[in-house]
Amino acid sequence: MRISYGKASRKSKKRWFQAAKGNYSGRHRLLRTVKETVIRARAYATRDRRAKKRDFRRLWIIRLSAACMERGLRYSTFIHGLKLANIELNRKSLSELAIHEPAIFDEIAALATKAAAAPQKAAS
Repeated sequence: MRISYGKASRKSKKRWFQAAKGNYSGRHRLLRTVKETVIRARAYATRDRRAKKRDFRRLWIIRLSAACMERGLRYSTFIHGLKLANIELNRKSLSELAIHEPAIFDEIAALATKAAAAPQKAAS
């Protein structure tokens, strides 16, 4: 009996074409081009998921730096003061506070400034 692989290959091709849905011209019509396009698109997606995290962290730091500048404080001093004051808020939440709750951010900045200015004990 002759074995036919038609069903499996049709399913495979269908999966490729489904992944290339919305692409222009042969990029959604021709199998070889579809495969190249989908593989490259997935590589870019993987790369950019990681880049997105870096980009957002940069944005939060820029926002915090600007908020600190308005209060006559340097970003590095602010972060150092937070560590010394044991305030464990991340940069995302700090930047949100700086934008939406400036009064609370002022209090946090004051605590950080006070902690950074206080003399430190010598580490043993």
